[in-house]
Amino acid sequence: MEGDVAVPSCTEGLNGLSRECRPLEDITNGHSNRKAVMNGLITSRRVEDYGNGGALLASLPISALKQNGLLQSLTAGGDPPTPTEEDVELEKARQEWEVLDNGPPGLAQDPNPTPIISFNEALQFFQTTDLGDLLMNIQPTIRRAGLAALTHFLFGPPRLHRELLEERGLVFAIAQCQVDNSQAVHMRVLQTIYKRLVGSRLDCPRYGAHWEGIGFQGVDPATDLRGTGFLGLMHPLYFVMDPETLPLARDIYKLSQHPAQNFPFSVMSINMTRIVLQVLREEALSRECNRRQQVVGVLNDFYVATYLYLYQLWKTQQKTIADSGFVLKEVELFAKKNPKQMLRRLELFLKERRAGGTFLPDPQDQHPTPSMGRRGGGSVVGRGGQGKETHFTGVCDLTADVEGGARLI
Repeated sequence: MEGDVAVPSCTEGLNGLSRECRPLEDITNGHSNRKAVMNGLITSRRVEDYGNGGALLASLPISALKQNGLLQSLTAGGDPPTPTEEDVELEKARQEWEVLDNGPPGLAQDPNPTPIISFNEALQFFQTTDLGDLLMNIQPTIRRAGLAALTHFLFGPPRLHRELLEERGLVFAIAQCQVDNSQAVHMRVLQTIYKRLVGSRLDCPRYGAHWEGIGFQGVDPATDLRGTGFLGLMHPLYFVMDPETLPLARDIYKLSQHPAQNFPFSVMSINMTRIVLQVLREEALSRECNRRQQVVGVLNDFYVATYLYLYQLWKTQQKTIADSGFVLKEVELFAKKNPKQMLRRLELFLKERRAGGTFLPDPQDQHPTPSMGRRGGGSVVGRGGQGKETHFTGVCDLTADVEGGARLI
């Protein structure tokens, strides 16, 4: 019978490739020791039936070609033969797979990509690093004097528990650390944020325009971290490494790429970290930190909650980059005055998402404030009736008009 005829091994090439053929009855879905194969591809007919192999290759799915390495073999080493129509199609398929499977084009494939890093591993690195010099320069709380100090003592939030002071100091020390190219952990954090955000499995160069693609202001992310230090990378690392918050991070990133509503994702993220640090300094998070007996975990959640609030404002009110100054100011004011409600909003959002729903109310429906101004920029009437215009020009550029307002570390 035709199906029982064994085809001998031969060295004659198929489009210049060696081939090996074995009986069809040996094919058992990958569990047999003997299979009819052609450069690693299982065949269901005799080789003689295909001439130069064009019909066979045309009938195979692209995924099979990629999986078995045939596309790579066609383009590897030596002087290539005169391209045929099948060769052109295979080369086109190879290029498509590089784009779809390996991330953004233009990144060189690395056979040993940098492993991603978890938030806890990165945090442990800082916990075991000598940060004594940085700890000497931190200002953990807002300095108040006179009546303001007395009012805060009598009616302000509770003080942070003594056992949490060291953890709070670590946070502010990390916020003074700069990116160090010689530190493998620093580089892994950068690579992890990029890979998880865009869905790539390839390493990206340390410098390049790809960083602008995820919302940094230039080819070097380190130049944007003034005012937040490495904490400005630790927060987005938590954002993309937590399975529950990763979908939200990608939703925000997707909105940041919108043709009309675009904004720099990473620069905005750094501003969220700046707001979190300021709220911590004003001791507005002390009650929650005491309740949960932790500082870092509360700050991580508050960062996500703050970015969620901005995302809701931006999306539901169709904000653009011209509105960014007003939106940032609104987010900062609300975060300082309503930290508990901010965290509650995040809890409800994640609970609704786990249930398969979408929780995206317009924050201004519940908390209208005059500080937002009119959409599209221009002046805004703030408290006291004084007009003031705020522009979004970069990281931590909002002016301070209230006690404990935005400032650099």
